[in-house]
Amino acid sequence: MDRLKGKRTLITGGTSGIGLETARQFLIEGARVAVTGTNPDTIASARAELGSDVLVIQADAGDVAAQAHIAGEVGRAFGGLDAVFVNAGIAALKPIEQWNEADYDRSFAINVKGPFFLVQALLPLLANPSSIVLNTSINARIGMPNSSVYAASKGALSTFIRTLSGELIGRGIRVNAVSPGPIATPLYSKFGMSEEQAKATAAAIKSQIPAGRFGEPSEVAKAVVFLASDESAFTVGSELVIDGGMSNL
Repeated sequence: MDRLKGKRTLITGGTSGIGLETARQFLIEGARVAVTGTNPDTIASARAELGSDVLVIQADAGDVAAQAHIAGEVGRAFGGLDAVFVNAGIAALKPIEQWNEADYDRSFAINVKGPFFLVQALLPLLANPSSIVLNTSINARIGMPNSSVYAASKGALSTFIRTLSGELIGRGIRVNAVSPGPIATPLYSKFGMSEEQAKATAAAIKSQIPAGRFGEPSEVAKAVVFLASDESAFTVGSELVIDGGMSNL
């Protein structure tokens, strides 16, 4: 408790899934919280659940201008930031022959371009010391079929951990990442599958996890709390894998 007491924090994609659970954990730990989202329904439900003290911002995670808008809203509300969880992302899985340019560009806009320009826009707000946590994925390293574009975008995001760490540590800004494996969130809506396809895919994925189950959003969120807190003050440029052993096979 109180590991983030008084810290001003931002979570992108914070109205559902891992992001929403992280917002819950940040609040439990005493943080002031802002979240972003795109879906009006999840935005409304997050506002109701998280309470009026949480700043909820509607913004397209892949739009560069929206990242400046987020920075402006957070700056006006908090005056600065102590921790950021760059969590918003899209996971589209399909064979290489089914991809088109528009879908490819959208995945990279949300997973790579948006996060890059968000960090750029937030630099004037970030305190010394402060923490940036990126949400990458084990898909960047395991070679899962049908994940070519998703894995490539998360691999690009992973490079920011090291390059931005080297560039920003002199300002007191630490950059780290969580790299989740399969987490118990609605796969069929996340991957554009039917519910029946999602169940079959989930069963196939589960069989590849040594721990024998999907992870829970709270297990990722608690790792983000650690990386956002002063407990990880000597942790710089690290990527914490949370996958039940899947990437070790």
